[in-house]
Amino acid sequence: SKSAMQRALALAFLHPGDTWIYKPGKSKDDLAAIGIIRSLGAELICREDIVQVKSTGLINGSGVIHAGESGLAARMFIPILALSDQEWRVEGSGSLLNRPMDFFQKIFPALHVQCQFRNGFLPAILKGPLEPIDIQVDAGGSSQYLTGLLFAFGKAAKKRVTIHVSHLVSKPYIHMSLAMMRQFGYHVEEPEDDIFVIHPYQPNKGKIEITIEGDWSGASFILVAAALSGNGVQVKGLHRNSLQADRAIYDILEYAGAHMEWKGDALTVQPSTGLHAFTYDATQSPDLFPPLAALATGCAGESVIKGIHRLAHKESDRVKTLLDVFQQMGSDITVEEDSLVIKGGVPLRGARLHAHGDHRIAMAVTIAALGARGPVWLEEAESVCKSYPDFYADMRKLGANIIDHQ
Repeated sequence: SKSAMQRALALAFLHPGDTWIYKPGKSKDDLAAIGIIRSLGAELICREDIVQVKSTGLINGSGVIHAGESGLAARMFIPILALSDQEWRVEGSGSLLNRPMDFFQKIFPALHVQCQFRNGFLPAILKGPLEPIDIQVDAGGSSQYLTGLLFAFGKAAKKRVTIHVSHLVSKPYIHMSLAMMRQFGYHVEEPEDDIFVIHPYQPNKGKIEITIEGDWSGASFILVAAALSGNGVQVKGLHRNSLQADRAIYDILEYAGAHMEWKGDALTVQPSTGLHAFTYDATQSPDLFPPLAALATGCAGESVIKGIHRLAHKESDRVKTLLDVFQQMGSDITVEEDSLVIKGGVPLRGARLHAHGDHRIAMAVTIAALGARGPVWLEEAESVCKSYPDFYADMRKLGANIIDHQ
């Protein structure tokens, strides 16, 4: 899970001591977070199965960090950088430069942080130190902002402070953040929905050990591919009771008629036939839109995926991109109010498509192509490396005929 990996790296930097991270991620977003904490002064030893982090927990000097294309890395580390009384610059690349950061412009003045953004976007220049206070924030744009704020408040709070949140989306990711904070010794209470009480930080002594769980976001594509192709697959390393929002793919597949079975930490999808339509509100798990769109093409009947307002500021404008690629493949996919409506059971056709630099679009096209009557050509297929570098290798294990034309 790159969501868990990046959170672990941020908290490892803030922890005054050693942190050992087992089963680390290796996606481009994970590597961006590793680069950030190195820039901030952490010492790292990176091996295949473990990343060892040694940190003082303090930001020294000033400088520049680069978040790559990772929205989480940028939004999580901006409040952390604001803890410093020195000037820091935050840069990004690609689609990240079009993802809004105006949340910080609204709240930082009250927290005594000087900031400059490019019309609400990166690059940004920050200078603190951030001073935690009781504050009310609107987190309707992304839960990533709140994760960064919780980390920074947790580190800097000298007395109990409260964050009142309105319009919180993707709340399961906040629960993931809070669970990991507890492992590092932070004390955050949630006495009522969307109210977070942060107590002064008392670091856990000694070495912190974290094991990164499997990624339900990435696994969702493999699980859907198995259900659509009729080939069985076993995916290891997933947590059955995970806090990840995209764990919901299990319940959706089960409802749609896929045959699945747990054995320990291994989830098996048996060959499935006769998948039927589903309705799902993906407001709290918007990253499921692409695999669910692919799933819906293979389900008999009309499937409805609600919550498309969450898709405008991803790596691409995902509503437009999903319509573009699936309509070119012959899918009956339309927008109705805040929903995607897909009439499945119609054979897809081959097409020449573009991933628009969006890793999840590239993966969705690939799994949908398994049932296409003709070859599907995909440009910018390499965008999957942002989150799932081994995606095509794993798809070949499922029997997919994938040819690299680079």
